[in-house]
Amino acid sequence: MAFFMKSMISSQIKNLGLGGGSEEKKEEGGTSDPAAAQGMTREEYEEYQKQMIEEKMERDATFTQKKAERACLRVHLREKYRLPKSEMDETQIQLGGDDVDVPEDLRKMVDEDQEEEEDKDSILGQLQNLQNMDLDTIKEKAQATFTEIKQTAEQKCSVM
Repeated sequence: MAFFMKSMISSQIKNLGLGGGSEEKKEEGGTSDPAAAQGMTREEYEEYQKQMIEEKMERDATFTQKKAERACLRVHLREKYRLPKSEMDETQIQLGGDDVDVPEDLRKMVDEDQEEEEDKDSILGQLQNLQNMDLDTIKEKAQATFTEIKQTAEQKCSVM
């Protein structure tokens, strides 16, 4: 059964042109030159290969830069929320080079969040919070707290 499955998978790979059938291709085509197989001259094929390698290097560099920027953002968030540091993020930043910083759009988002938190922490932010609360709820809480304090004081003090 295993032989049958292996044979079946091998034939599917050959049909897809992903390798595995190199013996048959040599018999059919007659040429093993990849440039001729692509319909190009040798110089055109070499130039094409060089261009493909350069594009891949550019993509890899961009990808590494993005990964380093994300790692930088995670480091900033860890510092902000006092979370433990990650060696993986430090490594990503080092791989990205010296000019790694948080992307501009992400920096704007973080700055906006920080401003919102600062506003909430300020006195004006607290007053706005009070305005959003139900006044009856505040009165009930205050009355319950006052009653509780009064009962505690009566239990501790026999004069009252």
